[in-house]
Amino acid sequence: MKNKTDHKGLSADALKEQIKTEQATGQQLRFAHAISPLENPARLKANRKNVARLLTEQTRRNNEQASNPA
Repeated sequence: MKNKTDHKGLSADALKEQIKTEQATGQQLRFAHAISPLENPARLKANRKNVARLLTEQTRRNNEQASNPA
C-alpha cells in the first residue's frame, strides 16, 4: 500500500527537511536490522520508496522551475 502523505502540498524547505528526516530514519532502520532482524523488515522497503517519492517530487519542482523562469 502506498504511503498516503501529500508531498505536493509541502513547501520547498519542508520537502528538504522531510527528505533528511526520512533518510535518517532509513539509516537507523538499516543499522538496527544489521544488529538484529527487524520485527517488520518491510519497513525498510517502504522507507526507501518514500524517500524516492520525495526526491522525485523535488526533482519535478526543480525541472518545472528551470523550464519556467519567471
